Amino acid sequence: MLRISTKSQYGLRAMVYLARVKKKFCPVKAISETEDISFDYLEKIISKLEKAGLIKAKKGAQGGYFLAKSPSKIKVREIITSLEGEISLVKCLPRTIPKGFVRGIVKKERYFCPREKKCLTKNFWKKIQDSLNSALNSLTLADLIRR
Repeated sequence: MLRISTKSQYGLRAMVYLARVKKKFCPVKAISETEDISFDYLEKIISKLEKAGLIKAKKGAQGGYFLAKSPSKIKVREIITSLEGEISLVKCLPRTIPKGFVRGIVKKERYFCPREKKCLTKNFWKKIQDSLNSALNSLTLADLIRR
């Protein structure tokens, strides 16, 4: 069964929460309680989202987190890849490692498959992978908060 990890599910929920919240700065505790996500786990997720430049922090008693840019400028794919790395349905397809994961260098990670030249399913998996990437790239955080 293909599954999206709880890290991505919770990260996306936290980002939606930040996009909808009326307050300027939102503490992790408020997100954790409202979204029913473990505080410790959410802190780790928030840290990754901050390192990816999707959210920013304001320290202090009145501090908290906020989106680094407009919800319409944040693609769902950015959120998921910042938490999971590049999405790859099968290991035989090359995948791009995002900047920052390998000293600021974007590179292709490749798995050698001895059946590659005679594999009849590779093109199928590539089409599915391309469709998934397209769908994730076409949706923004703003799209998710519209009702």
